Amino acid sequence: MTDAAQPLSGRRALVTGADRGIGRAVARGLAGQGATIVLHHLGNAEGARETVAGAEIFEADFTRPDAAAHLARAALSGGPVDILIANAAIERRGPWVEIGAETVADHVAANFTSLLTLCQQLVPPMAARGWGRVVAVGSVMAARPRSETLVYAALKSAQLTALRAIARDVAARGVTLNAVAPGAIETERMVERYADPVFRAAVEAKIPAGRPGLPEDCVPPVLMLCGDGASYITGAEIPVDGGWTIGDAPGALPAAS
Repeated sequence: MTDAAQPLSGRRALVTGADRGIGRAVARGLAGQGATIVLHHLGNAEGARETVAGAEIFEADFTRPDAAAHLARAALSGGPVDILIANAAIERRGPWVEIGAETVADHVAANFTSLLTLCQQLVPPMAARGWGRVVAVGSVMAARPRSETLVYAALKSAQLTALRAIARDVAARGVTLNAVAPGAIETERMVERYADPVFRAAVEAKIPAGRPGLPEDCVPPVLMLCGDGASYITGAEIPVDGGWTIGDAPGALPAAS
């Protein structure tokens, strides 16, 4: 019988990009519900160690061939993986007319191919056991794309399409694949920008909730999707954006004359 206080006890979760930000917050949330945590990072082992004490930690650069496959095999060497949180991604901004082949290739590898590879390695064993959860961290930019993040936004859309395609095949075997789509989230990487009062005010003016999100705002929907109670939810995407995808906040734009 599941412990109400530790509903994920006995489950083992791999969280990518877990050394800071949303990945760190989600990993801690899963650990708080009893899951055994396996952490992935790139170039920040200290940050990964600070995320969850005693967690297994692996490093991988998803822009490099076979890195995601190696990570999956390393994670499986320690036992079954019941939950995959695909959070790691790259986002390189710039004028769309200057996007080069290398930028596209790196985004495809890190933001799409890595997810597909991890699913190929981890989902079939989940289906064989009759239980599994995959939650990918998408982005509001898939619904509200900007030219300077064209490739990033396009790959986030592709990510959701891939999840839905796989979800159809494994739903009857107890495996669900879903996504959360954060909006403007105040992570460590964005500290300097949010310290600028002009930038902060501009963001807050656009969001119906009136504030940027925090990494912790992404945790409850992820935990819900990972639980037994979400067994009938698959192929879904939950916006975590303070209402931004439904439109700019009232008063954010001048009233029509």
